[in-house]
Amino acid sequence: MDCDWQRNILEKGDKEQIFGESDELKVGMEVSNETEAYELYNTYAFKKGFSIRKGTVRRDAQNNVRQRDYFCSKEGFPLDEEIGEVKKVRRLDTRTGCKAMIRFTVDDGIWKITLFNPVHNHEFAKPEERQFLRSSRHIPSVRAAIIGSKVDVSIRPTKSHSYLEKEIGSAGNAGFGFTDQSGHNCLQRMKEEMIEGADGQNLLNYLKHQQLEDSNFFYSVQVDQYNRITNFFWRDSRSKLDYDCFGDVVLFDTTFRTKKYNLICAPFVGVDHHWKNVLFGCAFLLDESTDSFSWLFETFLESMGSKQPKTIFTDEDNAMANAIETMLPGTHHRLCTWNISKNAAQYLASHLANAEFKEHFNKCFHDCITEAEFEATWDDMVKKFNLENNSWLKKLYLLREKWCPAFSSDTFTANIGSDLRGENINTTFHQISTKTMDLIGLAHHYEKKTKVLRLAESEEDFRCKNGMPRLKVNTGIFKHAATEYTIKMYSFFENELLSTFGVRMMEVSNDGNHYVYEAIEEGHQRVYIIQYNSTTSMICCSCKLFESMGLLCRHALKVLDLKNFTSIPAQYIVKRWTRGAKKQNVMGGGLCEESTKRAKSAQSLRLSELMHEGNNVFSIGSLCDSGTRIVKEKLVEAMKLLESDEDTTSMLGTSNK
Repeated sequence: MDCDWQRNILEKGDKEQIFGESDELKVGMEVSNETEAYELYNTYAFKKGFSIRKGTVRRDAQNNVRQRDYFCSKEGFPLDEEIGEVKKVRRLDTRTGCKAMIRFTVDDGIWKITLFNPVHNHEFAKPEERQFLRSSRHIPSVRAAIIGSKVDVSIRPTKSHSYLEKEIGSAGNAGFGFTDQSGHNCLQRMKEEMIEGADGQNLLNYLKHQQLEDSNFFYSVQVDQYNRITNFFWRDSRSKLDYDCFGDVVLFDTTFRTKKYNLICAPFVGVDHHWKNVLFGCAFLLDESTDSFSWLFETFLESMGSKQPKTIFTDEDNAMANAIETMLPGTHHRLCTWNISKNAAQYLASHLANAEFKEHFNKCFHDCITEAEFEATWDDMVKKFNLENNSWLKKLYLLREKWCPAFSSDTFTANIGSDLRGENINTTFHQISTKTMDLIGLAHHYEKKTKVLRLAESEEDFRCKNGMPRLKVNTGIFKHAATEYTIKMYSFFENELLSTFGVRMMEVSNDGNHYVYEAIEEGHQRVYIIQYNSTTSMICCSCKLFESMGLLCRHALKVLDLKNFTSIPAQYIVKRWTRGAKKQNVMGGGLCEESTKRAKSAQSLRLSELMHEGNNVFSIGSLCDSGTRIVKEKLVEAMKLLESDEDTTSMLGTSNK
């Protein structure tokens, strides 16, 4: 690519200067070539908050470009797909028929704007979303050259990406947007710099500094009888907000140990509305004693406003189980199947090579939906393969209520304890267990991984905001589900909905109000029982998918189809899976009934709700001086209103006594 245009922009100090004081493109503006024409419109588009694509090109008899159009990326409408055409990737529906465009006419090598329509029919991307605009997802070569000259070749891409954020602008706003992947592609040969010379005191200083930067940052340290630091826990304000929305299920993993200090690095992990990992906090523990775990769980609850998760997944550990039973009495304790699978490879290696045994073993873990079915399957497996004296299987059987779905089908788990989810978490933290890092290095590593996950969430939010799934059936429940669920969750729901075509249903009883059906899936023998109330539209299935995952199963959807439903009943749309999962605090939906009874906890809930609303305002306002001024002015107005509100002043007076 010709870098002259980009170099001229850099020499001016700021790309906005190319527009002049009006900050707009105008008919009559000229550039020297096609590259400059594209960059002119693309830079304008990035500043406004939309993406562009190349449009019609007209040529003369000598095949020279005579006119070139560039469109908003949302121009036109998607073409209907060919019936029976199978695509590897299903693109989102992002077109809105937008008419915004620009036309350059070429005369004697000069590219002049001869037509410009600035009117769009859609919402622009917010400043923090512009990094996801497709046409701006590159690092201009001139900037890459400048950065490359300043960055040492021994630095890893992850470190270089952090440098790029500072040099070009933060990942959320200034400069051309780019994601981690594009940064890595540009700087893929650079190495990571190790941070050295840190100990427990340095980590403590780091946590104190973080609290100064973030007033809602929380950390706690436990010391022993000799006043020596033993355990750490911390979480930032964003983690608290995420926990408010998605803290119904938590995975607590203690499999990562630091090589330098042999401390346990234990992250608290959840799953967000895009079914991606979200981090709620992290701990360093000196040992795996009941006292250490009890301190940690008590501290974790304190940091989260005393809200207990519905389910917590851990690996198998007696000390941890005792601490959970004491400190989290209202939480269901489950064991991660991916940890059990790893152990099975060690204790049952020779048997797992047998396909018949593996089928029995997997059925115990995934396919038994009743306790009786599990017991029969387990007994058959043990006897058939002479495993009555296998000590590991005996121990596993005693813990069956913590890992077999047949014993917890009524418990919401979000499928977070699955093999795939565990591998995903292991990938996120693999450096902790393989690199010799000190404490401060590990804390920085955790912080970087947190930013990566949050960037991924922001990108998914942007995709949901600017696109819809291409529906295989553009009507009824398909259409309703696509507007409610995130793109990822819609794909899960769509699979269940399409699978209704393979379900055979038979009505077994009907009293005019309450219906009972039996369902069988093609190729299977298991019978599912579905109960439906026509008055309340309440429906439940013996497979318990809704209870455990929060999505209606194919059997229940089959009944709704028979009853001519064209939308999902409101009570079966779980907000944590929807596009608006974080618009309001989900704790009002019954996630923390016990804590809301207490005044301090109620205040904590209100504070979290305000934090949800205010965090985005402050982030956008801080992008420039004018935005900061607007936010400050409105805060002054809000304070005056609060000072004149009787209820607020009364509560303030009480709290100050």
